[in-house]
Amino acid sequence: MTGAVLEEGGERFVLHFGAPMKAKEVRVEDTWHTLGMRGTGSHDVVIDGLFVPEAGVALKRKAGEWHPLFQIIATTAFPLVYAAYLGVSDRAREIALELAKKRAMTPDLRSLVGRMETELRGAEIAHGAMLAAVDRNAPSADSVNEVMMAKTLVADHAIRAVELAMELAGGAGFYRAAGLERCFRDIQGARYHPMQKGAQAQYAGALALGEPVATVF
Repeated sequence: MTGAVLEEGGERFVLHFGAPMKAKEVRVEDTWHTLGMRGTGSHDVVIDGLFVPEAGVALKRKAGEWHPLFQIIATTAFPLVYAAYLGVSDRAREIALELAKKRAMTPDLRSLVGRMETELRGAEIAHGAMLAAVDRNAPSADSVNEVMMAKTLVADHAIRAVELAMELAGGAGFYRAAGLERCFRDIQGARYHPMQKGAQAQYAGALALGEPVATVF
C-alpha cells in the first residue's frame, strides 16, 4: 500500500492504492544501510510507470491535512511500533544486569541499576498510556495527541534506559559479542518516527490552546 500526489482542479490530493510488488514497474532499491534497526529491511520502493485504475484507488484525500483514516492509523499503529522499542530497552536491561553481576558491586553501580530501572518503568508506563488510548476506541485529534505525547515519553525513557545500560555494563558492553551495542543502535530509531518532537509539541500546544491542528504533523 502506498500513495501519490494528484494535482487536480488547482488542488492537491493524495491517492492511496495498492501496488503489486511483482509488477515490472515496481522495484526495491537496496538503500536500508542504517545505524540501527537493520533487520527491518526497510528499503526504498520505486514505482515508475505503473498504471493504477480508478477502481484501484482505496482513498482520495486532500493533501497537507489530517484525514480520519490517519487519526485511526496514528492511534492504533504507534503503540505497536513502540512496543518494539520497549522490547529493545528491556533486552538492554537484561544484558546489562548480567554483565554488572560479574563486576564488584559499588554504590555507583547500584545507583546506575536503579536509574536504569526507573527509566525503563517510565517507558512502560508511557506505553501503557498509548494502549489505553487505543482501548477507548475513539480515534480523533485528541486520541492522536494522547498517543503522540506518550510516544515521545516512551522514546525519551527507553533511550535513556539503554544509555544507562551501556554505562552499567562497562567496557564489556562495548563489544558486539555482548549484544548490548546492537540495542544501543536499534533504540536510536525511536527518535525518527512521526510525529517527531517539534511537531508533537506544536500539536499538543495547539490543542491545549484550542487552536486547529489539521495541518500540524
